[in-house]
Amino acid sequence: MTDYEAALAFIHGRTKFKKAPTLTRMRRFLSDLGDPQLKVQGIHVAGTNGKGSTVANLRDLFMADGMTVGTYTSPFIVRFNERISVDGEPISDENLVALVKQVQPVVAELDATLPTGGPTEFEIITAMMFLYFASQSIDIAIIEVGLGGLYDSTNVWTPKVSAITTIGYDHMHILGDTLTAIATQKAGIIKPDVPVVVGELPAEAQAVMVATATEQHARLQTLGVDFTTKLLPPQGWEERFNYDGEAHFKDLTTPLLGDYQVANAAVALTAYLTYHQQTEAPVLAKDVKKALANVRWPGRLERVNQEPLIMIDGAHNEPAMLELATTLKERFGQQMVYVIFAVLADKQHQQMIQTLGALPNVRLLLTQFAGPSTQRQATDPEMLAAEMPNGRDAEVFDNWQAALMQATQEMSDEDVLLLTGSLYFISDVRAYFKGETDD
Repeated sequence: MTDYEAALAFIHGRTKFKKAPTLTRMRRFLSDLGDPQLKVQGIHVAGTNGKGSTVANLRDLFMADGMTVGTYTSPFIVRFNERISVDGEPISDENLVALVKQVQPVVAELDATLPTGGPTEFEIITAMMFLYFASQSIDIAIIEVGLGGLYDSTNVWTPKVSAITTIGYDHMHILGDTLTAIATQKAGIIKPDVPVVVGELPAEAQAVMVATATEQHARLQTLGVDFTTKLLPPQGWEERFNYDGEAHFKDLTTPLLGDYQVANAAVALTAYLTYHQQTEAPVLAKDVKKALANVRWPGRLERVNQEPLIMIDGAHNEPAMLELATTLKERFGQQMVYVIFAVLADKQHQQMIQTLGALPNVRLLLTQFAGPSTQRQATDPEMLAAEMPNGRDAEVFDNWQAALMQATQEMSDEDVLLLTGSLYFISDVRAYFKGETDD
């Protein structure tokens, strides 16, 4: 193992999933590595959508306190290294290679001794994250769940605070096809006596949170019940809001557009305050205000071009698409919005295309992209076109670059262009506009 490409090949060459979900293998793996997770303290973040934005808010809030903050997120937008970062700086290629060298012999031994084989791809990345954070003397880690919660590889860790952002329909082939089943998986991160903060959830999902928190003697704080936000008229490219809970903040702002981003900021702020209650560290209103106002999270209604206005958004499932549609109506309802859409075939593309197609001021251009693997490909744009609501039509393009060229030629100065759908698609588009590559 001498170079970055070989290290990534080793990671990506591993099995993605095993037949039976279990944390036993992950615990054994970490035990053989010296249990680095025991040296890491912080906040665990789960949810259908909003995890990444919540992590970004938490990162900037704690950095404003002068703390060194590790973040673990997925997927990446431009480069794999983003997944494991300290103070927003992705892990270096050299450190990544060194970590792969460290875990490789343990993986080989587990491959040879465990009946179901050694660690999966995500288990290896998670173990590398714990090793890295334990070696970097960070003050706090903000760790995002990969999938679900109960059997997620990160769930071998006991945080100081847990946060669950949203519950909606996604990954139903793994998590279950009811909100109760999905919520049960997400609630799996709730630990005994560890406080938990949740967003505004559907009633059946909230019932699961209440029951689980009660069983675990975990203090539960819920958006809309224990803490609230009040939206204020926006001024430019931002959302403005007041926050009321055990602390009160007036006229907070976030540059992440959408009512749902205010909810994510509120969940993050409550988790931050709860953490501070445990450490008895002071909270300064000016630091909170500045941190939230400056937060950045790529690929969430992000401007990649000013004139004409071109945005990207990784609304990769139906709950996210519903939120995006609401924001388009509220923010851009008086403009023609060209939307270039591409999504993976295993997502709820029929519902997503119906949601987008129902917006009267939207012109849809449907396309495709190279999926992350042969097993996960983009939906055929002709199939997407056939799923359009009655009376609406859409143009179909073999590749998104052709759709982009067509849209920019047709647009007027007042029109808006949005590229949305799969995060893998958004990653390609962002790299194109930012001049970034992953090699």
